[in-house]
Amino acid sequence: MAYQTVNPFTNQLIKEYPPHSDADVEAALQKADALYHSDWAKGDIDQRLPVLHKLADLLDSQTEALAKIASQEMGKLIAQSRAEVKLCAQIARYYADNASGFLAPVKYPSELGEAWVEHHPIGVLMAVEPWNFPYYQLMRVLAPNLAAGNPIIVKHASIVPHCAETFAHLVREAGAPEGAYTNLFISSDQVGKIIEDDRVQGVALTGSEKAGAIVASQAAKKLKKSTLELGGNDVFVVLDDSDLEKAVSVGVQARLQNAGQVCTAAKRFILHENIADAFLAKFTAAFGQVKLGDPLDESTTLGPLSSKDAQETLTKQVNEAVKNGAKIHYGGKPVEGKGNFFEPTILTNITRDNPAYFEEFFGPVAQVYVVEDDDAIVRLANDSHYGLGGAIFSQNIERAKRLASRIETGMVYINSLTDTAAELPFGGVKRSGFGRELSDLGIKEFVNQKLVVVSNK
Repeated sequence: MAYQTVNPFTNQLIKEYPPHSDADVEAALQKADALYHSDWAKGDIDQRLPVLHKLADLLDSQTEALAKIASQEMGKLIAQSRAEVKLCAQIARYYADNASGFLAPVKYPSELGEAWVEHHPIGVLMAVEPWNFPYYQLMRVLAPNLAAGNPIIVKHASIVPHCAETFAHLVREAGAPEGAYTNLFISSDQVGKIIEDDRVQGVALTGSEKAGAIVASQAAKKLKKSTLELGGNDVFVVLDDSDLEKAVSVGVQARLQNAGQVCTAAKRFILHENIADAFLAKFTAAFGQVKLGDPLDESTTLGPLSSKDAQETLTKQVNEAVKNGAKIHYGGKPVEGKGNFFEPTILTNITRDNPAYFEEFFGPVAQVYVVEDDDAIVRLANDSHYGLGGAIFSQNIERAKRLASRIETGMVYINSLTDTAAELPFGGVKRSGFGRELSDLGIKEFVNQKLVVVSNK
């Protein structure tokens, strides 16, 4: 695969990056493995945490430059790119401040004697990360594992090599030793060989269901731990007692943020029949006010899709949905001219036998369903191969809580779009993957939780 920076607003090739050879891979493995066996990984955690503090400071001081790189490389609106960089700084600072407590020994009362669990690094990790949040996805795996002492080798998406290279330079500038974090421009076959290598003890992937299945299978063959954050077909539930204006306003953002290229984006809008017509009218009007344009222009509200391939894939999905009975309520077509734009789109009349019912649409396409009661909401929400996030809008918080508990998903937000924060666990169930990132849960995915017992006999 070619590692290239192509501006999705103009489709202009900016730079090509040479791939790393097998010799480069071997050198990276040697350095990472040597670091794992050094005092840096095995010794006191306090020697590693200053790197994260410095990295957070670097991100804060270079926010504008980093944001521009992301917007030009994958089309994210500049304000959203700034927010992503700021979030990365928060994650780095969060683990710098809290990792010591998360990894402190935990005592267990036992009749056998004094017992506790220690937390130790397990070794070199292989991370495979996507393009849609080109810094945040890297920081989610870097921060907790650098704190824990696990060296990381990363294969980033081939369409964001500038972001990948820039992030790696920042980690080194922050003081991380050689081997702690290595970016490689490599093929899927090379990734497979790295996973097979005995020096690698874990695999983390964020990406498509197909990629997740391949990587998880490769890891499982070697009995190695893996975490997967895959696709989503998240629901955005609007109950008949909701604040309709707020639900519409947040719903538009939840579907169109990052041009709809978010695993936790609202994709299936489930509307209670009592408010369905009113919501859809307001929602459609809001879609009509969207301004397509240059992601570096502050007035733009919908940027391009990340690539020409992404535009073509979404076009085929929409056409196939219509062919199988769906109705285009609004939009429905790619935008002619330069850039990889797709109209903000609303689909209705999607039945269960339509392929669109189970698919993830990675772009600005909303599916609208109308149901009669809370039980029907739960049935529709859970009738999915995915289970990542979801949102429920209601002014009756107890009712919303009951629904949240019944929906089969890793995360549910009430009266908000599905969001993320350093202190909250992120992950899903079903084909959305397994394992958690961020929070105290994320840092313990790739550590040896070692029991020690001092016998009293």
